[in-house]
Amino acid sequence: MAVLDDIRLDISVMLGETTMPIHQLLRMGRGAVIELDATEDDEVTILANNMPVAAGAIVVIGNRIAVEVKRILKRAPDQR
Repeated sequence: MAVLDDIRLDISVMLGETTMPIHQLLRMGRGAVIELDATEDDEVTILANNMPVAAGAIVVIGNRIAVEVKRILKRAPDQR
């Protein structure tokens, strides 16, 4: 298992998305809120190295936020 210690994997979670003009983005400052097309109850997409690998749900436990994996997504043949 030591061979796995050197593998780097970036994990991110996408709750929603939005579109906005670049000039609006450039005017935003610290603490600005960007509205998404989703709510906290919607399914999230879990990405590994920017590739969708699973779907899940947001879970709040006390003052911590986590993601529960609900299902693994199938990969396209060209992604193997």
